[in-house]
Amino acid sequence: QVQLVESGGGLVQPGGSLRLSCAASGIIFNIYAMAWYRQAPGKQRELVATIRSGGGTNYADSVKGRFTISRDNTKNTVYLQMNSLKPEDTADYYCKPNSLSYWGQGTQVTVSS
Repeated sequence: QVQLVESGGGLVQPGGSLRLSCAASGIIFNIYAMAWYRQAPGKQRELVATIRSGGGTNYADSVKGRFTISRDNTKNTVYLQMNSLKPEDTADYYCKPNSLSYWGQGTQVTVSS
């Protein structure tokens, strides 16, 4: 059974930082590219960042230079370091293995003063 458990969200002031984690089980983690998505209230879910099995990364233009995706294959975990947060980053954040249709419950990020 595939499980994805996101954590690390919360309330942060503009300019602050958060580190999200996603622990995966039930898959051969190290062979999959992993991605972080987000969905803001009233908006469609959007791709934020992807990390391939070999470590290569891609980012949405809106987060380039501020967010960093990484992975630890020994812990079956993918991370999203978010710096210089803006109110428009407020959303529920989800991780997902590329090519598999599994989603976790997400973790909420609110950026507000």
